Amino acid sequence: MMRIGLLSLLCMVCMTATAQIDTTLLRRKPKDTTGMLMNMDAVYSRPFLSVGKLPVALGGYLEANWQHLGTDGITEGHQFQMKRMTLFVASGIARRLKFLSELEFEDGTKEINIEFAALDMEFHPLLNLRGGIIMNPIGAFNQNHDGPKWEFVDRPTSAVALLPATYSNVGFGVYGKQYSKDWVVAYEAYLSNGFDDRIIDNNTGRTSLPATKLNKNRFEESFNGMPLATVKGAIKHRKIAEVGVSYMGGVYNKFENDGMLLDARRRADVFAIDANSTLPVTNTFINAEWAWIQVDVPPTYSQQYGKRQQGGFVDIVQPVYSKPLLGFEQSVVNIACRLEYVDWNVGTFDQTGGNIADHFMSIVPAISWRPGSQTVIRINYRYNLQTDLLGNPASRTAGLQAGFSSYF
Repeated sequence: MMRIGLLSLLCMVCMTATAQIDTTLLRRKPKDTTGMLMNMDAVYSRPFLSVGKLPVALGGYLEANWQHLGTDGITEGHQFQMKRMTLFVASGIARRLKFLSELEFEDGTKEINIEFAALDMEFHPLLNLRGGIIMNPIGAFNQNHDGPKWEFVDRPTSAVALLPATYSNVGFGVYGKQYSKDWVVAYEAYLSNGFDDRIIDNNTGRTSLPATKLNKNRFEESFNGMPLATVKGAIKHRKIAEVGVSYMGGVYNKFENDGMLLDARRRADVFAIDANSTLPVTNTFINAEWAWIQVDVPPTYSQQYGKRQQGGFVDIVQPVYSKPLLGFEQSVVNIACRLEYVDWNVGTFDQTGGNIADHFMSIVPAISWRPGSQTVIRINYRYNLQTDLLGNPASRTAGLQAGFSSYF
């Protein structure tokens, strides 16, 4: 029922509030107005600061939180976390030629990643070239992931534990947009380095696309010489909704070495749909994403490594107060709720026909205060149900989270 509910809610769907400061340094087209921005524009739809005639613009965001969670009555107590700090550097090199980079420090400096560092060459609204470290546009969250845009402390589980959140690779491709009155259509298509056999050779004990993020060598060489293809198409009406459909896939195993055949070519393919909308009258924001994964798992692996996976989330955000508060003139108070579902192993056991139950469900009610469009202070209550492979009674995790995220 949870799957059916999420899929039906996916058909409703919202745009979470974004903060943007346009800068002439980046030479944005005048028609890229706030009302027509799409998820693919998130990389440049950020506040940048340019000083005088300096050829670069700077920006970034940070997020930190406190949490007290317990699983089946066992808790680690009060935890304070510095989730991440991200720095942006952008440059309008010349007319129709621009560069942007995104450098992220996670958990203090436990992880330091270049998430985006690409050069864009604009030839025509429908034909633009991009090369460098690109953000693979699978779903919407992978591109539009900045903490200040969300009312929730944690990123969606389907984005970090099913899909590899903020997944980027070295590659090249094309993108474009076309406007017609209140409509806009857009596309992106890239070839890049891609997956490796960590998908099935990892310490999670299950098929895991996020495990491939551990391969730092993907920024200098391909694991097997086969490119990863990522394609996305999206359509938006200014007053109705934005809907995107995307695909990412390629061979993940090393099937050949020095001309010697080692194995059959085994693929991992991901399909995703995302949608967002603002409901009239109530001004309710709804944002959703759902993904399906198919992996060619070798027959020598046990059934705990799923050949099919699926999952997604729905966010519902309702503004309830939009007046000055505590001296902040642009204050907005929201109530929100996130529904999540992930199934890491869709199917049944060959021997018994029983359901393979490696799945996760969560509900996260929230309240947030935005003293300004670029900052959010949020309080969440998280309730998770995690079922193991054999379908034993689910473990229950619950507790409070509070924190903030802000552009700077």
